[in-house]
Amino acid sequence: MSITLVRATLDHLDLLVPLYDGYRAFYKAASDNDAARQFLQERIANAESVIFLALEGDNGLGFTQLYPLFSSVSMRRLWLLNDLFVAPSGRGKGVGGALLEQARAFALEQGAKGLFLQTAADNVTAQRLYAAHGWKRDEQFHVYELDF
Repeated sequence: MSITLVRATLDHLDLLVPLYDGYRAFYKAASDNDAARQFLQERIANAESVIFLALEGDNGLGFTQLYPLFSSVSMRRLWLLNDLFVAPSGRGKGVGGALLEQARAFALEQGAKGLFLQTAADNVTAQRLYAAHGWKRDEQFHVYELDF
């Protein structure tokens, strides 16, 4: 069976929630399907993010979530690829690469300056995937955070 990529709608929440919860678990967050559903529902309903979902038949294999940003210097839109997750059942099938390419195609279609992402320093599997799809590690800028 082949993999299909779709832009997620509210109708896809039942497929997205366990994937999103798996993504959060990867980053050591406590499981909370109800909060995950509410969060995703709000992002989709309010058009605050764009989510692409990888499907194999009726099974969700992975997703990526993009948030809009802007580049002040270039005065163009920039998309933050904030989340990328492939369920264990989808790994090794090209799902991650397909989601990255879908994000790229979407950003180009939108006339964006580009895509931006961050990943954990020890997530070498993801780093290899990004490099294989043309992403370059930024050596010019440092990332700072201010948590509350």
